[in-house]
Amino acid sequence: MLRKFVDRLRSREPATPPKSDPPPSSDPPAQANRSGQRQPLAAGQQSDAAPGTRRRRRRRRKPDGATSEVRNTEANPQVAPAQERAPRPPAPRTEAPRTPQRQRPVRPPAPEAPAAQVFTGTGFFGDIEVSAAVAHALSEMGYTQPTPIQALVTRPMIEGRDVVGQAQTGTGKTAGFGVPIVNIVDGDKLSVQALVLVPTRELAQQVSDEIARIAKYSHIEVVAVYGGAPLGSQVRALERGAQIVVGTPGRILDHLGRGTLNLGGVRVLVLDEADQMLDIGFLPDIRRILRLTPRDRLTAMFSATVPAPIKRLAHSYLHDPEWLLAGEETRPVNEVEQVCYEVANQDKPEALAEVIQTHSGEQSLIFCRTQIAVDRVVRILRRKGHSIEGIHGGMPQGERNAVMGRFRSGEAKLLVSTNLTARGIDVPTVENVINYDIPESVEEYVHRIGRTARMGRPGTAITFLSEWDIEFYDAIESHIGADQIERRALALYRRG
Repeated sequence: MLRKFVDRLRSREPATPPKSDPPPSSDPPAQANRSGQRQPLAAGQQSDAAPGTRRRRRRRRKPDGATSEVRNTEANPQVAPAQERAPRPPAPRTEAPRTPQRQRPVRPPAPEAPAAQVFTGTGFFGDIEVSAAVAHALSEMGYTQPTPIQALVTRPMIEGRDVVGQAQTGTGKTAGFGVPIVNIVDGDKLSVQALVLVPTRELAQQVSDEIARIAKYSHIEVVAVYGGAPLGSQVRALERGAQIVVGTPGRILDHLGRGTLNLGGVRVLVLDEADQMLDIGFLPDIRRILRLTPRDRLTAMFSATVPAPIKRLAHSYLHDPEWLLAGEETRPVNEVEQVCYEVANQDKPEALAEVIQTHSGEQSLIFCRTQIAVDRVVRILRRKGHSIEGIHGGMPQGERNAVMGRFRSGEAKLLVSTNLTARGIDVPTVENVINYDIPESVEEYVHRIGRTARMGRPGTAITFLSEWDIEFYDAIESHIGADQIERRALALYRRG
């Protein structure tokens, strides 16, 4: 009985509730050490708890478009899932009003280039028979009758004879050898057939431009090669098949060394201003270039003077040449009025300013002996308010070309230069040549003053005679003639 009563009481006692898990702690899980005590895990260290141990659940990222009802359903599976919402229809797309595009004007097609004129047959330059293309180009240039040097050298060169032409600057000798070159060269053959050697960069450009004008209707390409200019454009012109090359000896040898120039097909070779090239020291380079050309070529040499080295060079490399002299040796042209002013060396800047004022508005070329003197004269005259330019061999080629361009166009009226660049300045509008520093030889004097009175125009040559220049002036006066040079006095000294 007692056992049944006890069993009945036990059956009435409530069931023991299950043990609940301890609340999760924000502290990192502990790990037991050797003494059996649990230590918190270090940052980044994973727990080695048993697989069945409950871990803190990571909050799942709410997917795009999920609603709170869906999240609650997932968290509590006993809650009935909410009714799925129907997808929202896409909002109507409203297009912004389009800006009307600007209509580009329709360009008319470019007019077709006129066909190149073709001239066949022959024509005449004076009484000299030339190709019709050359005759038409000369007519456009205003060349109707040849000058004395042109009449002397053109016919023998066209006939294939070597010549040595002696003539002063400004007599037209560039056309004298340019006409035979264009008449001989074959425009259909894309290789170098004519070579002209000159002493300076400016003269190379000048001669190249003159021959290009003569070859305008002959379909012949002319290229100028000289130092200080980019090689790329020169190489491209040679690769296109330029038939005539005008250049300085140094740059010609540079192209030969690079393999961009081949002289194996040269038919005509001209040495222009030969005496100046020898004075500069180009004789070894000239000999080397001549040896690289065919022996049966036509060779012409032009020089204002014919010293012994020129004669030896002619006898070595020319075949029985004709020696042609136009005018008297080392004589200035008759159209040049020669004037001399006695001035102390320290008064030269003031004397130059007075002369420029006297010839105001006229284009004048002023010669100094050194590059330093050129820069000094330009600096002094600019301080006095004069618009003046300077040019010499120490300037970059681009700057030299820009200065010469302004002087040729007439934008610059005053230009100061050295002897070296004197050979390359061919500006027919130059009215005055001023020897700020007297030249040291008769030949140089003639070359300088030959920059004016070009092709029959009148001109004036003015020379400053200082206390250190008596010896040079006596040599010039004895050769030219004392009656040819007029001595005048400056107002600078009359005021005193």
